Amino acid sequence: MLNIYVLEDHFIQQNRIEEVIHTILKKNNIKVGDFEIFDKPNQLLESITERGSHQLFFLDIQIKNDTKKGLEVAKQIRKNDPYASIVFFTTHSEYLPLTFQYQLVALDFIDKSLEGEDFQKRVESIILLTCKKIQSQNPEDAFRIENAKTVIQVPFHDILYFETSDIVHKVILYTKEEQIEFYGSLSQIEKSDPRLFKCHKSFLINPENVIKLDKSTGTVYFENGGVCYVSKLKLKKLLERISL
Repeated sequence: MLNIYVLEDHFIQQNRIEEVIHTILKKNNIKVGDFEIFDKPNQLLESITERGSHQLFFLDIQIKNDTKKGLEVAKQIRKNDPYASIVFFTTHSEYLPLTFQYQLVALDFIDKSLEGEDFQKRVESIILLTCKKIQSQNPEDAFRIENAKTVIQVPFHDILYFETSDIVHKVILYTKEEQIEFYGSLSQIEKSDPRLFKCHKSFLINPENVIKLDKSTGTVYFENGGVCYVSKLKLKKLLERISL
């Protein structure tokens, strides 16, 4: 389900954006999980508990007297979530090249000086595009982890492996784009999706992304340079699951 977050520090603009988004959601009968507006960057960042293509952020580039604060916030969001959609609100079109310099892969850049219907159409096109992206994803390729503290949603084909952390009950998920730390257990994660394979007490892997298996050492390799170990008892079954 779509989540929408807005960072805007001007009260009048906050009201305007909120009204426009509510109108769009009602008009198109779109249900959202979260829709929140923030005027402080740290509040926005602290509120994010999910990752994935269902996350949509509208960020004002200039916050208070900091002309690039929105870009810094976007950089932090993008660092934690390569799948989220980011849109910038601003009256300073000269900042557009900076979005490329920051490598933010922004979905759009909306001029706040647009009025009435023109402004609403731009925002509406972004929301509809994001909804279409969510709906077009193959449900079988979606992988979701949810517990009391966090929700993570990533394309299954991007998953490389999970590894237990030195911290008790903490797991590290390695994907093609990033690594994500969260609390959980490999056994519970394995039960959530039969496509995963627990090859070792400390590793749970996605067999389809194994690029090399060294049977003599019981080691599997992934494109990110990651290495996982395979117990002797699991080696035969893993060979049946991969096609190298």
